[in-house]
Amino acid sequence: MDPQPVNDFLRRLESTVGAANVLTDDGDLAPYLVDARRRYKGSALCVVRPASTQEVSRILALCHEAGVAVVPQGGNTGMCGGATPHADHTSIVLALGRMNRVREIDPLNGTISVDAGCTLAAVRAAAAAAGQLFPMSLGSEGSCQIGGNIATNAGGTAVLRYGPMRDLVLGIEAVMPDGRIVNAMKALRKDNTGYALKHLFIGSEGTLGVITGAVLKLFASTAADAVALVGLGDIDAALSLLHHMQARAGGRLTNFEVISGGEYELVMKLPKGLHDPLTARHPWVAIVELTDSDPEAALDDELATIVHEAMENGTVQDAVLANSKAQAELIWAIRHSVTEANINAGLSFSHDTSVPVSQVPAFVRDVERRITERFPAALPVFVGHVGDGNIHAVVVVPRDSAEAQDVEATAAAINAVVDEVAISLGGSISAEHGIGRSNRARLRAYLDPADLALMRDIKGLFDPKGLMNPGVLF
Repeated sequence: MDPQPVNDFLRRLESTVGAANVLTDDGDLAPYLVDARRRYKGSALCVVRPASTQEVSRILALCHEAGVAVVPQGGNTGMCGGATPHADHTSIVLALGRMNRVREIDPLNGTISVDAGCTLAAVRAAAAAAGQLFPMSLGSEGSCQIGGNIATNAGGTAVLRYGPMRDLVLGIEAVMPDGRIVNAMKALRKDNTGYALKHLFIGSEGTLGVITGAVLKLFASTAADAVALVGLGDIDAALSLLHHMQARAGGRLTNFEVISGGEYELVMKLPKGLHDPLTARHPWVAIVELTDSDPEAALDDELATIVHEAMENGTVQDAVLANSKAQAELIWAIRHSVTEANINAGLSFSHDTSVPVSQVPAFVRDVERRITERFPAALPVFVGHVGDGNIHAVVVVPRDSAEAQDVEATAAAINAVVDEVAISLGGSISAEHGIGRSNRARLRAYLDPADLALMRDIKGLFDPKGLMNPGVLF
């Protein structure tokens, strides 16, 4: 756009949201133009911060009329560059952080209605204040926002019991690229009236419109919990333990996380000095948690019995049951420190892969073997939610190695290895992080051409001008 039309466009935005909420200074723009992993940096005409769905509607209508692209952004915690504008200075960033109202809590219906800009932590806190539980939990929950969680169909640590975001959303409010508002904020668990439009927006990564509100499921709050950290001899033992715990604990098994020995070692090397609760290092560790809404549930005794049984049959080598809130927090701090540990160790290439649970050991062994053969300087490590088959294979490359000198080529080669293994086992290249910008080429190689063509058709129907989050997915 020429300077005068740009100035006119900016003034119209300012008249919609106020001059203070149209950011154009370089210093103000900077935090919005770099992704969380600092792999992408873009530019923008401005950052616009609406406070309501009506303001989003007017902003999108203005952009549609002027032919200006829109990059929706929540907490900017994504792993795939899906909320970062391109460097061509032709788009706006639509930052939803001011839209942070909890609209309604209905404990009897088990629902909470919120603005898309509410942080996940704020939603969890609001639910807890009403004696309810919103079970989605992520390491970034203090800054990630509900709209972004929905747009990427986030998973988190409790998927084993509660499912991903798609299973937690009952209704959605969204704004179409031309400014039309889709009000599907229904708090219904059963609604068989035509197409379920909400599911098109869930996981769409801002390419079909802007999610502005949602009705989310709530559950009975957890009044009792028990956490253990166990040492395992191999990844096969992890699956044996998972099967044993599911048979013995049933629906009380809420979390089952695994960390490879190499990853665990990187966490222990962090300068923040995390204490190792176990007496020795093991090839694998698992974090298991039972929860119950009954405050009288004897979960500590139940977990101790189950783990003892697993030690007697040789599945578990070592175990520590958290005997205090502080010790439970330490165990979870180890799990939530893996990203920091990988960054600290070198250049890391993380993968968000899922395979059938029964194929997890084959995936781990094959990736480890192929990466070690192809990249001798690299360290393959693993962490994930093994109960739902979501294993993050992370390849850490020394920053002074030859592979680190050409990041894009190395990333492509490592991705090809991991994807080939996942696909051969009937898996997916993205379990919970989405596609964004970093996985577009991988998506083309992974999807059947007919599926990709149908997705493009849907995109064209919703966004014929191609203004919504250009360069993401496609």
